Amino acid sequence: MSNPLAAESLAGARVLVTGSSRGIGADTVRYFAEAGAKVVVNYRNKEKRALQLVAKIEEAGGEAIAIGADLTDETSLATMFDTVRDAWGGLDVLVMNASGGMETGMAEDYALKLNRDAQVALLTAALPLLAPGSRVVFVTSHQAHFIRTTETMPEYLPVALSKRAGEDALREMLPQLETAGVEFVVVSGDMIEGTITATLLERSNPGAISSRKESAGKLYNVAEFAAEVASAAVDPVPADHTRLVGDVSDFAPIV
Repeated sequence: MSNPLAAESLAGARVLVTGSSRGIGADTVRYFAEAGAKVVVNYRNKEKRALQLVAKIEEAGGEAIAIGADLTDETSLATMFDTVRDAWGGLDVLVMNASGGMETGMAEDYALKLNRDAQVALLTAALPLLAPGSRVVFVTSHQAHFIRTTETMPEYLPVALSKRAGEDALREMLPQLETAGVEFVVVSGDMIEGTITATLLERSNPGAISSRKESAGKLYNVAEFAAEVASAAVDPVPADHTRLVGDVSDFAPIV
C-alpha cells in the first residue's frame, strides 16, 4: 500500500497514535513518519514491538518515541502527555485508535471503561497540548457507528455499544474543541481483515468475517484502512465530522 500522504507534507508535525505498536495504529504511524512527522508509538504492553517500530522509523531517517500508557489509568495518561510535552512541547495530531473489549479475563464493564471513559479522559488530558489548527481523529467501526439502526454480531455487541457511547461522549466535547480551535473527525470502517478484533470474532463465531466479507463485497485490510485514518488527519473535515470508509449500503442511516 502506497503512502496516501505526500513526502514531507507533515514535516515537523507532532503526532500521537494510541495503540500503535501493531495493526492499524502501526501502519498509521508509518505513514505519518514517512510524511516527515515526529511520531509517538503508544502501547499498553507490547513494548518490544513498539521499540522495534521506533527503530525502523529512525533507520529510515524519521523521528519517533515509544511511550507506554494504560489509557484507563489517569496517572498513566498524565505521564504520557508529560513526556510528550517535555520532548516536543505539544501535539498537532492525536489519533484515538486504541480500543478493545473482546479480551478474555476482563471485568464486565471493561469495554465501556476503555471505549468511552478512557477516550474522554484521553482527549481531556491531550487538550492542553493541542494548539489551534490541530486535529483529533477518532477511529471506530460501522458496526459501532450505526449500532442504533443496524444490528451487529452478538459477540461484538458490547464493543459496538461502548464504542458508540465513546463517540457520543466525544461529540459532546465538540463545543469545547471548537473554542480551542481543535478540529475533530470520526473515521468509521467495516470489519478490517487482519485485526485482533476480526481474529477474536472469527474465533468466537467461525465464519463471521467471511460472511461479512461476502455481504460487503470487500473488507479493507490493515494497511488500506490505516491509509484512510492517516488521510483523515489532513483532509478537510466533513460537515458532520464523519468520514465513512467503504460501502455502507448494509447499514441503515442514522436519523
